[in-house]
Amino acid sequence: MIKRTSIYMLLLTVITLSSCDKYLDIEPTGRVIPTTASDFRALLTTAYKGFPQHKSLLSVRTDEVLLDEYSYDYSSLRDIHKWNDNNPDAVTMEFPYQSFYTTIFYANEVISEVENRAGQSAETAQMKGEAYLLRAYCHFELLNMFAKPYDKNTAATDRGVPLSLKMDLEQKYAPASVEEVYAQILSDIEEGQKHLNVERFPAGSNYRFSIHAANALEARVYEYKGDWNAALKASERALKINNKLEDLNSASSLLPNHYKSVENVMSLENTFNVILTTSSYISSHLTGIYNSENDLRFPMYFSRSGRNYKSAKGQSDELKISFRNGELYLIQAEAALQTGNKPLALQSLLALKSKRLKPAYYNTEATRISGLNDSALMQEIIAERERELALEGHRWYDLRRYGQPALTHQVDGETYTLQNNDPRYTLRFPRSAVAGNPNLR
Repeated sequence: MIKRTSIYMLLLTVITLSSCDKYLDIEPTGRVIPTTASDFRALLTTAYKGFPQHKSLLSVRTDEVLLDEYSYDYSSLRDIHKWNDNNPDAVTMEFPYQSFYTTIFYANEVISEVENRAGQSAETAQMKGEAYLLRAYCHFELLNMFAKPYDKNTAATDRGVPLSLKMDLEQKYAPASVEEVYAQILSDIEEGQKHLNVERFPAGSNYRFSIHAANALEARVYEYKGDWNAALKASERALKINNKLEDLNSASSLLPNHYKSVENVMSLENTFNVILTTSSYISSHLTGIYNSENDLRFPMYFSRSGRNYKSAKGQSDELKISFRNGELYLIQAEAALQTGNKPLALQSLLALKSKRLKPAYYNTEATRISGLNDSALMQEIIAERERELALEGHRWYDLRRYGQPALTHQVDGETYTLQNNDPRYTLRFPRSAVAGNPNLR
């Protein structure tokens, strides 16, 4: 189970962030008791701030990057790059587990108590809705790291992750099935949407869940689950709120994952952090999937470093990203094609490409793509996901969902292979988590 000592410590360490530096009031028992709306906003800000920055580590397992053997953090990333999960070096960075449940812990406190203690208002309803969505997102990320991808034929028996839904120190945190976890995630999204009343947050506060972000999360969850009708509806709702895209043909355009981008939905996660930026180069596989002369993403996503390329997408907090419209257009395209609406699939895909390619090349591409059959068009959509969402934390999950292909990495002069459908496409629970919870063995 989640260690009781950790929970007691959490109750003692809730502090306000942002503009408020004081500790929340502590009752004589030692339990931190938020009582006002501002207290609960501080508690929720703590939950957001603690959301793990795990997607950089996931990128190390993909075909997007190569490690720099001379970098400071090489030794702590090397075994992740080798997919050596059985006996990694002791200095190897561990994938987060407990920190997700810490964030969930705070979210549960907001869900349970915000309206009881701070009263019912639009402000407290919004916070309660955000807490439901944040809890859903934590469970979703845990599931997609430590459980098999959703398969309707086996989800009811495939082992998922523990669900944490209430403040209960005696709860036994045994993994629920993949089906049960997905059901809870979708239930939390639905419940959260009932409370949300902020359609979109302005830049600077857009790390929070809004109505727009809730629809984006719902679209992604249904996409991963393969419920294409629901994914289509959710993506359409999100794009109805805002369907803008950065036009990279414009000299004033921002990186699409910039927190001030016109297509931004939510900027919570540092998906390609400074450690990975300084410890890796972009793989020839990734640079090779772009038309470097005509795809305007190429010079914006990558920067030269000698004979190699580095990421230009993750070197500052301004480039944190969780959801944006580029992804929503691709979900809409995929879901539309899967439900037999090929015209909408083409429209969505080409709308995105028109903002990413030089005009003459776009015209050539539009003609080519419009002539593809359904199967080839699906492969084009998948390929566009790889180009559009590169280095934003999607690739490992997409490799898992789209066939789990064989990959090879060179490390210290030796070749290491992740086989097709390799069990290592599902991460092991971290050793520290297993040590604290025998149910995870």
